[in-house]
Amino acid sequence: QVQLVESGGGLVQPGGSLRLSCAPSGFTLDGYVIGWFRQAPGKEREGVSSIRTSDGRTHYADSVKGRFTISRDNAKNTVILQMNSLKPEDTAVYYCVTAPIGPIFPPIFYEYDHWGQGTQVTVSS
Repeated sequence: QVQLVESGGGLVQPGGSLRLSCAPSGFTLDGYVIGWFRQAPGKEREGVSSIRTSDGRTHYADSVKGRFTISRDNAKNTVILQMNSLKPEDTAVYYCVTAPIGPIFPPIFYEYDHWGQGTQVTVSS
């Protein structure tokens, strides 16, 4: 059974850092775009970042550019989202997602076909 397991969420003060991990179960990341979405209470789901495993190309939402870094750990078959300089507005449930590599990058929302269960990130003093 294909699953995505996120970890690393928690509570952090503004200006702090968190590191989210996404580990697939039942498949390898080769041939996929791995992304992170987030959803805050009362807000629409937002694409945060994505990485294309074929060439390492990355994409970031304007709201996180310069603060978040997405990367792949090949040895562990995981994708990492390093989040620095966190702000209260980064508070949300973060979801790891995958989409088969296609002609468009980043993929259109409906192309993401597997979603993790989500991990809560809370930025508060």
